[in-house]
Amino acid sequence: MDVPGLIGIKIGQSQGFLEDGTRVPLSLVRLDKTVVTQIKTSEKNGYSSVQLGLGEKKKVTKSLQGHFKKANLTTTPRYLKELRLEKDTALEAGSQVISEEVLAPGDIVKVIGTSKGKGYAGVVKKYHFKGGPKTHGQSDRHRAPGSSGQSTTPGRVYKGKRMSGRMGSDTVTIKNLQVIDLENGVLSIIGLIPGPRGSLVTVLKTGVNKKFKSIYKPQSADEIANNQVEPDVIAETESVVEEQNSEVPSEAVEVKPDSQIDLVEVSDESSETPVEEAKAENAPSETEEVKEDVEETK
Repeated sequence: MDVPGLIGIKIGQSQGFLEDGTRVPLSLVRLDKTVVTQIKTSEKNGYSSVQLGLGEKKKVTKSLQGHFKKANLTTTPRYLKELRLEKDTALEAGSQVISEEVLAPGDIVKVIGTSKGKGYAGVVKKYHFKGGPKTHGQSDRHRAPGSSGQSTTPGRVYKGKRMSGRMGSDTVTIKNLQVIDLENGVLSIIGLIPGPRGSLVTVLKTGVNKKFKSIYKPQSADEIANNQVEPDVIAETESVVEEQNSEVPSEAVEVKPDSQIDLVEVSDESSETPVEEAKAENAPSETEEVKEDVEETK
């Protein structure tokens, strides 16, 4: 699409791991339904730009109602942001911006946001001044700014002198960040971006990383179940088993089922135990018994 970037809501910060195991800090940005609310052309307005709307607002002024009515919008966006274009675009007011067509993993972006407000701060916190000496009787100059000007010449304090005052709530731009993932309307960026949670940020594409490394995503239980052995692999294994079975030699012993096993009759002679057989072998014969009786009579 002819859109240089997107606007989104900062969710917070997290961490992730690349495919090579490197741990990286992540900033998460929620990309809701972004619509085109106005198109400016060089002929009519003197420059080319596209105005994007994000979110939904309940209470709207009459002037904004008329502005959104021209774009034929049924809802009123909460945030409006204008992005400059190099040339006129073919987009029309009221069309929806598809985030996947604007940003993709591996893109180099710069993020513009409003930093956190710190309130009134002194020069030590705001500008990291060193402060005054802590000895030689200096009891109340530890965090003081010191001299703020000269004497007679010029006799005043220069404009832009660093002094205490309100800190934060400034427009901050962080460059050379990388988009690592875009899924379910959530943009993951490597690095830290300005602003608190829930603040509006602008993500502009500036280039593409040629040495892009994707983020590691652990598989869920459903993905593991779906990524089981494929049918082709099962068919290959079955064919290999059939080939191995066909190579078995024909002389292999055939195992008969239980119904075909021949029963062998056991005779009474073989019913004697080995101990009884041994005793029978060692028993004296009949001739020996007769000789013993003759010797006794003598």
